[in-house]
Amino acid sequence: MATHTESAAEDRQDMQRLLQGVDAALDTLMQRHGAPIIRYLHRMVGDEEEANDLAQETFARIYQHRSRFDPQQVFSTWAYTIAGNLARDFLRRRKRRPTDSLEAQVAETNLSLRETIPDGHPLAPDQLQAREQRIAVRRAVANLSEDLREAVVLCELEDQPIVIAAAILKTTPKAIESRLYRARKLLRSQLKSWL
Repeated sequence: MATHTESAAEDRQDMQRLLQGVDAALDTLMQRHGAPIIRYLHRMVGDEEEANDLAQETFARIYQHRSRFDPQQVFSTWAYTIAGNLARDFLRRRKRRPTDSLEAQVAETNLSLRETIPDGHPLAPDQLQAREQRIAVRRAVANLSEDLREAVVLCELEDQPIVIAAAILKTTPKAIESRLYRARKLLRSQLKSWL
């Protein structure tokens, strides 16, 4: 497995190849970063299909704006910044046009069915409780304000260092620490029955 430094060097090489017209370099970047970007977007927008669409748009923007990439910058930070901007735009649009309640119920039912009946077998009581806890945590994170949710998703769920999260969100590490403190406090309050 490549170290962070080796991966960053490979990313810079692939971006250089992309600038030289080797479009296959984008495929390599997508293979290396596609899954983490999709996971991040899914946690941000709460919808797997939308996350996949937003990830495709992220890589389309990377391709379109390849000449803007600064080789001194870390590619993953740049990619997460693009993905985060797309997620925020999506969430703003969704807020202006709320999902039809029937669509939301179907989506929630599909989520419950996927988690409740894997391979057609009902979950044991402890598995059911763990599932309910995951859903409660997911909802609590989704209910955080945008700035707090971004900090939690990047630092707690995606294991990004505070310094990297600050670069992605274009703020200071101290601001990220503050957001995490406030988010943890709110989450503890909302999830006290599970703690």
